This record gives sequence, structure tokens and C-alpha cells, in this order.
Amino acid sequence: MLTAAEIEDGLEDAMSSQANRVIDIDNLSLTFETNDGPVHALSDIDLKIEEGDFVSFIGPSGCGKTTLLRVIADLERPTAGSITVNGVSPEEARLNRAYGYVFQAAALYPWRTIAKNVALPLEIMGLSREEQQQRIQKNMELVNLAGFEKKYPWQLSGGMQQRASIARALAVEPDLLLMDEPFGALDEIVRDHLNEQLLQLWAKTNKTVVFVTHSIPEAVFLSTKIVVLCPRPGRIYDVIESDLPRDRNLDIRETPEFLKIAHRVREGLKAGHSYED
Repeated sequence: MLTAAEIEDGLEDAMSSQANRVIDIDNLSLTFETNDGPVHALSDIDLKIEEGDFVSFIGPSGCGKTTLLRVIADLERPTAGSITVNGVSPEEARLNRAYGYVFQAAALYPWRTIAKNVALPLEIMGLSREEQQQRIQKNMELVNLAGFEKKYPWQLSGGMQQRASIARALAVEPDLLLMDEPFGALDEIVRDHLNEQLLQLWAKTNKTVVFVTHSIPEAVFLSTKIVVLCPRPGRIYDVIESDLPRDRNLDIRETPEFLKIAHRVREGLKAGHSYED
């Protein structure tokens, strides 16, 4: 039987965990109504994401990774269950500018300089020119693009464009960074380099990150928690907590600890999805 002190300690731990929780999803489902009938995109999703976590969603195409990210961002509305972001609804979190969103493509306006692209949400927010310049400079430095402010998107490589997109997302000073396969279209060498830079950025800012990927090595290298999804309908098959050190470089991918986690992710993907369907 628990003592009063043990019960009190348990309550304190639970309250502390709740206070640090950024995303809380309970029994969430989403069904799209189409001309061909209902499409069950997500089913019975339960997930908790704490402050400072780096969480990757991984799974085959059509398993609902991006849909779940869009629900967090209030770009899709669930048809059942509940979700809170920073203790409020996704809509309130969006209106509070609680998150920055990085899309699969950089989505930079070609007629605007990089600085002007980063400044776009700040202009919409109505910030002063001085405040805009401070945030532009700060976030261009964070993504190692200082000196490229006056360049246009077409003058930058694909990797640099994505870094500019990340700077734009960070410029609104969000607590949460949502990233939808931002490096998926890049070659492996550039992708590896940006993975290292993203970890450095995460260490500097301590943002909570939710990251969508198809890559097992990328998911394991970046994450504190890996969420394996399976399709028809999209649901969580496994949630893997990573005990890899937060300070890591690409060499860690050759270690037994890394390979063990990667094996569990791979086995989860196999078990959760039949390629004969």
C-alpha cells in the first residue's frame, strides 16, 4: 500500500508532466467524406508530446503522417476525440502563433529577397521595421544564412532554401516547430548535413519539434521519440523512446544502440503494413 508521501510525490510528478506537455491527443479519429464514400484517415490516435521533445512521425505513404501534423496545426479538424496544443485547442494555438510550419517545399516567393521572405509573417503581424530586422538577423544566423539576406530564392541551393523556410517559421518565435518532410527532396549528402544542422538548431532553441519523414535513419538520428504509423486507417503502431545522447553526430549511426532502435522501427513498419494490400 502506498504511503501518503508516495501518493503526494506521484501527484506532483503527474502535475509536472502535465505542465510540460505541449501536445495531448486522446482517441482522435478523422474521416474525410468523399464522392466515393468515407475515407478513414486517422483512427484512435493517443499521443503525448512533452516540452523540448523531438518527435518524428514515420510510416508508409497514406498512413496519415501529414494529416496528423495538419490536425496539430489546425489545418484539418478531427471528427472524434480530442487534442490540445499548449493546453488550448489547435485553433487557439494557431491564433496565438504557437507554432511555425515548415512545408515539404520551401514555398519562398521568388520575387522577394530571402530577408523579405523571412519577414513576411512579421509584416502580417504588424511588427515594426526595427523588430522585423532584429528577428530576421537573429534567425538567419540561427540557420547559418547570415550574408544571404539580399539574395533571391533562385540564387540559393535547395538546402539553403529550406533553411530560409525554417528561419521564416522561427521568426514568429513559436514554442512548437512542425516540419513536413522538409528534406525529402534533397540528395543524401545535403540531407545528412541539414540533419546535423537541425539538431544544432534544436539544441540552441530548445523548441519542441514534430517532424514527418519516410527515412528510418533520419527519424532515429533526429528524435527523442519515434512514432511508427500504419495505414488503413492511419493509426499508431509503436512509440519508441530514444535513449541516444542529445549531443550526437552522424557517426552515431554506426553504433549498436542506433542500429537497435532502427531495427525496431523497421520491424514496426513491416508488421504494421502489408505491401501485398
